Amino acid sequence: MAQLISGLRAERIRANLAQVHGDIAQAAASAGRDPGEVEVLAATKYVSVTDLPILAEAGIRLVGENRAQDLQTKIAASRSSIGGELFAWDFIGQLQSRKVRAIVPHVRLIHSVATDSALRELARHREQARPGLEILVEVNVAREPGKAGISPEEIDAFIERSPVPVAGLMTMPPYATDPENSRRSFQALRTLADERGLKRLSMGTSQDYRVAVQEGATIVRIGTRLYN
Repeated sequence: MAQLISGLRAERIRANLAQVHGDIAQAAASAGRDPGEVEVLAATKYVSVTDLPILAEAGIRLVGENRAQDLQTKIAASRSSIGGELFAWDFIGQLQSRKVRAIVPHVRLIHSVATDSALRELARHREQARPGLEILVEVNVAREPGKAGISPEEIDAFIERSPVPVAGLMTMPPYATDPENSRRSFQALRTLADERGLKRLSMGTSQDYRVAVQEGATIVRIGTRLYN
């Protein structure tokens, strides 16, 4: 069981979120971009169900969950607390084909589609999907052995086989302590997206989101930077 974050306070998260937006504005300006093009997604893997209203109070509107069961539980809880929806939800974890059915009714984007079995399940459950559902294709840009994601050469055929619209690409660069070491992967993903006219780029986490924004990210997935 993952250790949940404790002691979340809305004022602290609000201040951290403002700093993240400030960092994004600076990074975007340095690259000649509009910071309004970049969405901040709060990763909720280590946030408890009972703390979700704290995120909403802090001004967070877009969240991403890693596990299908937690996604269902948290969405149900956040809806029941106010009789509506606190957030827009994305699925950002490793996508298991057997979990597709549980995910598609609830999310606007799935960030991690990278197998033909997932595509088949998306086709099977297309009627149950939330209206407007789109996917991002996960690309193993660095070609790390054993890591999730398709190879760059597979992108076109994979998109052609997708039964739902492909909005863009996602990648997780090799782990590095220096954010600059992620830049090459982010550059490569942007090139792959630009060549195909894909508009969404999910790349960058708490560690390296500034570099990701400089290189074209439209969604940054932030966790600990918001909560610590």
